[in-house]
Amino acid sequence: MTDIEFLDLAEALLKAVELNCDRINDSTDADIDNQRVGGMITLTFANRSQIILNLQKPLHEVWMAARAGGFHYQHDGVAWMDTKGQGEFFAHLSRYASEQSGLLLAFSS
Repeated sequence: MTDIEFLDLAEALLKAVELNCDRINDSTDADIDNQRVGGMITLTFANRSQIILNLQKPLHEVWMAARAGGFHYQHDGVAWMDTKGQGEFFAHLSRYASEQSGLLLAFSS
């Protein structure tokens, strides 16, 4: 994958996260504050816990830091998959955001 291809895919992922936060805030009692600075998004929940998403451009990875730990994702041509074979980015984001917020939250591409 070229740097340009990575940046296009990564930008689409970050935009999807932002749009999902807007949808969730509009349709549920969740109050997710999402702040984006360049290639990093910080999701802050009502209980002040956070999930941080960050692009690692040299590695062509997206990193997620949550209470559950730190996770690295690479695009496999179809989806953003955990580099340790543990699953897909949006499934993980849904799970960890739900755990941290105490609400059932669904993120999708």
